[in-house]
Amino acid sequence: MTLKSVPKAIPNRRLCPHTRLLLRYAVTSRLLILTLIIIWRSLLSPYDTSASINPQCLSSSNSSNPPPAALFPRVGSAIERSIVWDGVYFTRVAECGYEYEQTYAFLPLLPLCASLLSKTVFAPLVRVIGYRAVLGLSGYVLNNIAFVFAALYLYRLSVVVLKDNEVALRASILFCFNPASIFYSSIYSESLYAFFSFGGLYHFMNGAYNYTTFWFALSSCARSNGVLNAGYICFHAMLQVYEAFFSKKRAYLVTLKIILAAGLRSVCIFIPFISFQAYGYFNICLDHSVGEMRPWCKARLPLLYNYIQSHYWGVGFLRYFQVKQLPNFLLASPILSLALCSIVYYVKLWPEVFLSLGLQAPPSKSETSDGLHYDPVVVLPFVLHLSFMVATAFFVMHVQVATRFLSASPLVYWFASLIMGSPGIGKKWGYFIWAYCAAYIFLGSLLFSNFYPFT
Repeated sequence: MTLKSVPKAIPNRRLCPHTRLLLRYAVTSRLLILTLIIIWRSLLSPYDTSASINPQCLSSSNSSNPPPAALFPRVGSAIERSIVWDGVYFTRVAECGYEYEQTYAFLPLLPLCASLLSKTVFAPLVRVIGYRAVLGLSGYVLNNIAFVFAALYLYRLSVVVLKDNEVALRASILFCFNPASIFYSSIYSESLYAFFSFGGLYHFMNGAYNYTTFWFALSSCARSNGVLNAGYICFHAMLQVYEAFFSKKRAYLVTLKIILAAGLRSVCIFIPFISFQAYGYFNICLDHSVGEMRPWCKARLPLLYNYIQSHYWGVGFLRYFQVKQLPNFLLASPILSLALCSIVYYVKLWPEVFLSLGLQAPPSKSETSDGLHYDPVVVLPFVLHLSFMVATAFFVMHVQVATRFLSASPLVYWFASLIMGSPGIGKKWGYFIWAYCAAYIFLGSLLFSNFYPFT
């Protein structure tokens, strides 16, 4: 079998007009979300008002130097009250560091970036609206800008993989109005994760593996599932090893080189997450007697993140399978259904590629049966990645989180874009998909911004 090389980006005169159009959609979608947040916050009273409570940091260095009084405290207070759910943790970490065990569930990239912005670009605003409000503002600005770049990178990635500008543009516009949009414009890590994941995948498809490793490592600084991006590196290495045994001399030497390179890159992707776990271990477990140690500190493999997820949030295999959680399964059912359909669609179209993990090349075709010109082997790692994420979201996680957990998978948007462009059924499915996105955008901005449970 002769494996095709990774496709390279091909200059196209339509890329620039599409890029400008997508940029308008991305910016418009963020302005829409922020407008809805302001409207719902002004019309309704939040369910939980405790987010505005902000005790002093436990650190004596922070508490002994109280910030100066703000010139416009009402503006600052409005920004602070808009920080809800996980945004409270991210902002607290940015302000005070990791004070409590459960805060280690929130990885450091977003707090570090927000803190840096608040002390540089937005530092003059501290005396105007207050430091915590500036931290919140920094988080909002950072995530909305990151989202715009994520949309642009998704389009460039989609063009390289699908080799169809129209399908790529439609998929990227869908991402701009995805059902988890509220999280991409709030103080959550979704935008940074999507930005670095899409960017890393784009560099991966262009063969820039060192850049890929760097971008993927940053994605694992934003969210724990960023380490799964190492799977793309490993998948490509598997294909290279297979090809080396069939078509190259000194196969063992070449194989060793490929495995070592892939292993080193994978380690680099894991290092940020592992380092953060070690940081938590040193802060919480050391300098304590055995009797005072937290239970996870005594484990053979002390994994802080797993303990936090299980102990504080009840995350675990089948632990969410309860009758009272049925509404949450219904809330997650649209994105789970869309993701499963995209996987099944690929498997039915290319069963030999899927079952052989890409080692069995598909028949040579100038065009696939769905009208596109993509290489199914190139798409396969996206299918495998999404399959693992769907299984994790359904069986292990709080299932309602699936809406935002799966929202950073390119395959979901590619499949939705493809069926929306299909003759006959495309118009009907297009209405359904856009109605789903619109409903979750309005519902999410209403509930989430007022501290009601959403996903």
